[in-house]
Amino acid sequence: MSGILLAGASGFIGEKLIRLLEQAPSRPKLMSVGRRPLPFLKRKSRVQEHIANFNSLEGWMTTWQAEAAVCCLGTTIKTAGSQAAFRAVDYDAVIAFARLAKRIGVQHFIVVSAVGASTSSASFYSRVKGEMEAALQTMGFATLSIVQPSLLLGERAEQRLGERIGQVVSMPLAPLLMGPLSSYRPIHGADVAKAMATLALGPMPKYGVERLHYNDLMALN
Repeated sequence: MSGILLAGASGFIGEKLIRLLEQAPSRPKLMSVGRRPLPFLKRKSRVQEHIANFNSLEGWMTTWQAEAAVCCLGTTIKTAGSQAAFRAVDYDAVIAFARLAKRIGVQHFIVVSAVGASTSSASFYSRVKGEMEAALQTMGFATLSIVQPSLLLGERAEQRLGERIGQVVSMPLAPLLMGPLSSYRPIHGADVAKAMATLALGPMPKYGVERLHYNDLMALN
């Protein structure tokens, strides 16, 4: 494997993912693209860091190559402060990173989206996620793996009251979500990270575009 490119490593899933990739026995080359250094990396970490504004990634000329790229970029409208600021992260930055990945030869692009993402959704959040997915499908990656978790479980550095309430309410109902409804089962962020690490480190699947929900993600753990 020539290398793995990662964006969003400072986030809830991204931090767990980059730690897994760094500890992988296969020791792949790793590069993190982000707006600031990752404070949790050790001084002798194998992770190379490229500090950049996602609005100017097209100006980054590099000979670094990767076979796989993993995108964990994402925020909330509340954290971003407005719908426009949310879209700048969950659509614009994701697509900018994907263009960089395409330019350096990435064949397998893996991205975190959300269950219910659709370009026709009445929800602004789900509609932006759907538009992001649609844009990625036009970029010609050999394989595009779209990870669509439902409610994420686990402790965050940033406490989100709505998600904490959702966890309390949804956990008793989770066993009832079976069959087509299993996609809406809550899932631990650590399990999403493990599944994405498996995708990034393993042989590239030959599916073109694949969407992975709860059962698919748990099968990769």
